[in-house]
Amino acid sequence: MEVIHKIGRRKTAVARAYVASGKGNITINKKDMPVYFPSAALQYKVNQPLVMTNNESNFDITVNVYGGGITGQAEAIRLALSRVMCEIDPENRLILKPEGLLTRDPRMVERKKFGQKKARKKFQFSKR
Repeated sequence: MEVIHKIGRRKTAVARAYVASGKGNITINKKDMPVYFPSAALQYKVNQPLVMTNNESNFDITVNVYGGGITGQAEAIRLALSRVMCEIDPENRLILKPEGLLTRDPRMVERKKFGQKKARKKFQFSKR
């Protein structure tokens, strides 16, 4: 099997996943996954597409991720791996789609407007 490359995004985080057949090693930015994501919840998010498709120990995964915070990065990796699982076997789409793992979350930070403190917050108004 050749290397499959897919991209996942979430907020401002961008993850590029490279998947090849192997023993189940996951490397994120040249670090092992437990080192990069010490939290069990974030490790669960990254592993979710692999666990649901029963591929935890079938592939070696290398991920380059940048931008955003750790949660956004974990969810970007999850989307990239979900897309890879669909390319490997189209049947996996039927498993991942109902769980919402193939949907790109469109929510982004709203921009700050001029004449205001933040995106929605206004400067204090004084009538007199």
